[in-house]
Amino acid sequence: MRPNADDLLALSIAELAPLLRSRQVSSVELTQAVLSRIEHLQPVLNSFITVTAPEAEPAAEAADRAIAAGKYLGPLHGIPISIKDLFATKGVRTTAGSKILANWIPDADAVAVAKLRAAGAVIVGKTNMHEFAYGITNENAYYGPARNPWNPHLVPGGSSGGSAAAVATSQGFASLGSDTGGSIRIPSAACGIVGLKPTYGLVSRVGAIPLSWSLDHVGPITRTVEDAAIMLSILADFSAGSPAAPHPGAGGEPRANYRADLRKGIEGIRVGISKTYFFENADPEILSAVSTAIAKLETLGATTVPVSIPQLEHCAAAETQINLAEATSYHAPNLLERPDDYSPGVRTTLEAGRYLLATDYVQSQRVRATLQKNFAAAFDQVDVIVMPTLPAFPPELGQMMVQSGSLHEFIVDAFLRFNIPFDLTGLPAISLPCGFGSNGLPIGLQIAAPAFHELRVLQVAHAYEQSSEWRKRRPAIIQS
Repeated sequence: MRPNADDLLALSIAELAPLLRSRQVSSVELTQAVLSRIEHLQPVLNSFITVTAPEAEPAAEAADRAIAAGKYLGPLHGIPISIKDLFATKGVRTTAGSKILANWIPDADAVAVAKLRAAGAVIVGKTNMHEFAYGITNENAYYGPARNPWNPHLVPGGSSGGSAAAVATSQGFASLGSDTGGSIRIPSAACGIVGLKPTYGLVSRVGAIPLSWSLDHVGPITRTVEDAAIMLSILADFSAGSPAAPHPGAGGEPRANYRADLRKGIEGIRVGISKTYFFENADPEILSAVSTAIAKLETLGATTVPVSIPQLEHCAAAETQINLAEATSYHAPNLLERPDDYSPGVRTTLEAGRYLLATDYVQSQRVRATLQKNFAAAFDQVDVIVMPTLPAFPPELGQMMVQSGSLHEFIVDAFLRFNIPFDLTGLPAISLPCGFGSNGLPIGLQIAAPAFHELRVLQVAHAYEQSSEWRKRRPAIIQS
C-alpha cells in the first residue's frame, strides 16, 4: 500500500532513499508533505526565518526528472532538508538571526550548502537561530523565539534551535547546523534527536557567518544516527591547512563513506567514564538515564573504564575568552557603524570583548593546547568517552536559571558545561536520545572520540540507538 503523507514524514532518510530511487515515492510529494507540515507548525514552533517553497518545488521536480532518467545521485537525492540561517544560500536571504543581515541575499552558496545541493537535497527553508549564534536559548529579538516541540512553552536549545525543532517534527528530514559551544548538540538533546559535531575542520566553514573562527564547527542534525552518517559522508571536506585542527589520532582520518561500517558492532570497545566534571551537578533523572545507557553499551560488548581528564574546570573560562575575542573582532565594524541594530544582550556581550586583554586570549589558547594533550592521554586508555549532553532540562522561554541537581545556575553555564570541552579541543562528539524525564522531556547521551574518529562515534551511537526505542518517540504536537 502506498504510504500517506504522515507515514512518509515518519521515515528516515535511510528509509526514504530506496523508495525515491525506485520511484515508489516522488520528491515532489515528499516536499509537498514537508511544506504542508511547515505551514501547520510554523505559527506554533517558529522553526523557520525563511521558507523557500518557491525554490523547493522546482528542485523537487528536477530531482524526480533526474532519478527517472537514471541519474540518481545518492541517498540525499530528492530529500527535503533545512539550513541554519547563518549559511549563505545563493539567491535566498541569509540573516544569521540578525537585523543587520535582514536583507542580505548572497550570490553564492556556502561550501557545505553547495555540497548538499550537489547531492540532490531539496532545501525547504532557513531555520531560526539565536542572533549571530551568540546564545543557547534561541530566543530571538527580531524573528521571535523558536520553541521546543515537546512543550512549546520551553526553549528548544540553541543556537541551532530552529533546526532541531524542525527535524524533530519532520519539517525536513535533516538540517545543517553549527556548533561553537554546543549549538548542534544542545538543541538536539533538548528536542530528542541526533546532533553530530565533527572534528574541527572536517566540514568546511566557508560561507558561514562566523561566531568564533577557531571554535566553529559545521555538522548535521538528523533523526537517526544512520542519517547523520549519510549527511557527514556528503559534507566531509577536510582541509589540512586548518590552523586549529587537532592532529588525527591513530587510525583517524576523513572518510568518503561513514555509513559503510556503521553496523560493525562495539564488541571490545572501551568506554571511558569521567565521573569528575561530566557526572557532577546534574539532574538525577538525567544521570540515571545516562547510567542505564552505559549499562546497555556493556551488554552490547563494550567495557567501561574510569578516566581522569585534568583541568576540565578551565574549559569555560578559556572557551569564553577565545569566543569573545574572535566574535568581537568579526563584529567590530558593525559595532562602530550600526550598534543599535544589535539586540541589547548580544551588543553588550560583544562590546565587553573590547576590554579583553591579549594576554587572556593567549593564555586561553595555551589552556586549549593543554586540554588537547589531556584528552589525548585519556584516549590512550579508551576508545570513546560517554557522558550526558545536558545537566538540566530546558527551561521556559525567558527563564534564566535552571536546576542542575543541587546546583541552581544560569542556563548558559549549565548547557555549555558538558559541550564546550569538545569545541575547545576540536574533538568529534554526538548527542542522541537515551530516555525521557518524568516531565516528558528527552534526555541526551553524548559520545566523544579522538580527532577524525567520527566513524567510531557513529558506530557506538548506532549500536545504542538500535538497542533502544527512544528514536521512535515523536512529539505529540505533530499529531495535533
